[in-house]
Amino acid sequence: MNAYVFPGQGAQFSGMGLDLYENSEIAKELFHKANEILGFEITKIMFEGSADELKETKVTQPAIFLHSVILSKVLGDSFKPDMVAGHSLGEFSALVANGTLNFEDALRLVSKRALAMQHACELKPSTMAAVLGLEDAVVEQVCKEIDGVVVAANYNCPGQLVISGEVEAIEKACEVMKEKGARRALVLPVGGAFHSPLMEPAREELAAAIEATTFNTPSCPIYQNVTTTAVTDPEEIKKNLIAQLTAPVKWTQSVQNMIKDGATSFTEVGPGKVLSGLVKKVDRSMETISASI
Repeated sequence: MNAYVFPGQGAQFSGMGLDLYENSEIAKELFHKANEILGFEITKIMFEGSADELKETKVTQPAIFLHSVILSKVLGDSFKPDMVAGHSLGEFSALVANGTLNFEDALRLVSKRALAMQHACELKPSTMAAVLGLEDAVVEQVCKEIDGVVVAANYNCPGQLVISGEVEAIEKACEVMKEKGARRALVLPVGGAFHSPLMEPAREELAAAIEATTFNTPSCPIYQNVTTTAVTDPEEIKKNLIAQLTAPVKWTQSVQNMIKDGATSFTEVGPGKVLSGLVKKVDRSMETISASI
């Protein structure tokens, strides 16, 4: 069975999507439509912008979504997922890929999500940190023992977990993780505590928009970040998508469940090859492919 996976924030690069725009009429049409929906020329920033311009949250999230979704549309008949999953933001791309959301609605939600997350970040100084080389249970225990908000946020692959929370709590947690034997505990250059309780204002803002959007029955299951298991019920998909902002991204467990349910290859659709690398760390024998036109 073919599993298709879609990357999240951090995979952006200058010039992303330009090859699609130049080589496909479908892509050109969708990029123009995106400019109209967003109310600014995201294509200009994607194709010509600097790394700093692309790092702006209101740009980053729609840019990665557009690259992934438009690439999947350009693949045409060769795009045949039996199951899909997306890492954080990538879950929206996955939901267009399996027909749960249409392109326009999903882009509007991604844009709203980006702005809501940016707003939540401005309310309280917060950040994230990568912890390498510790068991998940040890990381979780350390987070519990630290004063202040700090939680496990991204279970990326065995031995690689990202924590999220208040700046001081994260810094203290990193010190303790190193004492416990972490190979690295490194604060990341991000503007906020994504996938933590500090995203509650963004979750409330996005929930109203998601509830007002039509979700269709998908053509194949999505393995969502929150539950890690195959979901096909539109109402359940909505509920999980709302919960995702304050809940951890359980990527390791999602990949394990996709393999258990019969995935024989993973195709990464979008910028970069981060997810392919993570899949290999979960199961070295798994075939990974980067989609291209």
